[in-house]
Amino acid sequence: MANPYQATPPSFPPPPPPQPPARRSNGGLAGFLAVALVIAGIYGASQWLGNDDGKPKGSASATASPSAKPSGKPSDPGNPESSSDTSSTWKVGDCGGPDPDNKPDGYRPQKCSASGATFKAIDIKDASILPGSIQCPAGTDLMIEVSITYGSGKTSGIPTNTVCGRNLSDDHPGDAGAGGGQLVQGDCVTDQAQEVPCATGGSYKVLGLVKTKSECPSGTTEPMELTMAIGRPYDVICADK
Repeated sequence: MANPYQATPPSFPPPPPPQPPARRSNGGLAGFLAVALVIAGIYGASQWLGNDDGKPKGSASATASPSAKPSGKPSDPGNPESSSDTSSTWKVGDCGGPDPDNKPDGYRPQKCSASGATFKAIDIKDASILPGSIQCPAGTDLMIEVSITYGSGKTSGIPTNTVCGRNLSDDHPGDAGAGGGQLVQGDCVTDQAQEVPCATGGSYKVLGLVKTKSECPSGTTEPMELTMAIGRPYDVICADK
């Protein structure tokens, strides 16, 4: 017979099974992989932009400077036409002509005696991203912006130089009064500041190109304030009817 006064030992839940040792986080591995990917990306970009000797891979081209259109106030009468070529090296005295592989406005260097040569470089200017900031000398018939294009694209690039060209023919729209080229003293403009040949009549003669009206020379009867253009060396056309 069981002893009714014997105490029953309390029951406890079994202890939990032992846990496996914690694994180390893979954060270190992930960080290493991220750094490796960044390095690989930088290397790949350098291989695409340059060759083994560190010189950029790319082709040179040039694009024309379009003439500005009037808007509100009279605007800049515009720049000479220009175009594109296959060489990034130009110097004064070089000749060039249309590039059949880069139509419609492409140009390339040519010997001055070549049948395809149409203009001669009379000045070389540094390139600029500011419209109107490049001022070629009087007599410039066309301006050619030379740029380096990376990859196979031909529509854009990094500007390097601007070639100021004069036609080899007797046609010189850049001469004062002829109605083309960059605006210079002696040219003629409409009441909307658009350059026209002086021979057309009914236009205004340009007496000066200045920053403010007060700088216009005597004889000015129609000072034309232009719309703002960053880089352009003048803001007022001093004209006389």
